[in-house]
Amino acid sequence: MMIPIIIKPNILMLRGLNLDSNIYFLKSKKSLLIVDTGTGVYWNKYLGIAEREGWLRDIKDVIIFNTHEHFDHVGGNLIFKEKLRNVKFAAQRLTAKALEDGDDYVILSFYYGRRYEPHDVELKLEDGEKIRIGNIELTLLHTPGHTRGSSCLYYKEEKIMFTGDTVFAGTYGRTDLPTGDESKMIESLEFLKDFDVRIGLPGHGKIINNWKENIEAILRVLK
Repeated sequence: MMIPIIIKPNILMLRGLNLDSNIYFLKSKKSLLIVDTGTGVYWNKYLGIAEREGWLRDIKDVIIFNTHEHFDHVGGNLIFKEKLRNVKFAAQRLTAKALEDGDDYVILSFYYGRRYEPHDVELKLEDGEKIRIGNIELTLLHTPGHTRGSSCLYYKEEKIMFTGDTVFAGTYGRTDLPTGDESKMIESLEFLKDFDVRIGLPGHGKIINNWKENIEAILRVLK
């Protein structure tokens, strides 16, 4: 049984089932941000829990932000859009291009025995640009390494970082996949380590509570 994890009163974490990414819901007023959507295999479980727990109640518009283009993070995009209302997609510009081009080699959908359906990304973002959800503002941080468009979202007010597959608790995202680059990963981790972060919310696995120490330990291994 999947147990929803309440990070803050307005942030819900759903741990990914099987090979899926973690999925996050951030609510402000009548707007909702969803960070990544998994493979799409378990969409009914994720949205069912969100509905049951009240996270979809009175929502008028939704932004789905993809941290990068791998299928375990984006395979549920279109079914989430179908089931929710007024959905727009957001991603760093290079990730957005990958999602619109739909190259299965880059998306890695073949690894999951699935086909990816390309779709438009309405909000193509660059490093430092903002996403606004109700009265909340988050900053996109371009953190290449796992993929060339990999990005984090920084919620400065609450000192929360959505990290995708750039940083995990105790490790980092693979750099041996299409468009991965270990030297870029090192640069991205150096860039991220000095941010004021109390809670890191990764694409897989458990919450990161010791932000700077976690990244410094990873860098010692990488270097």
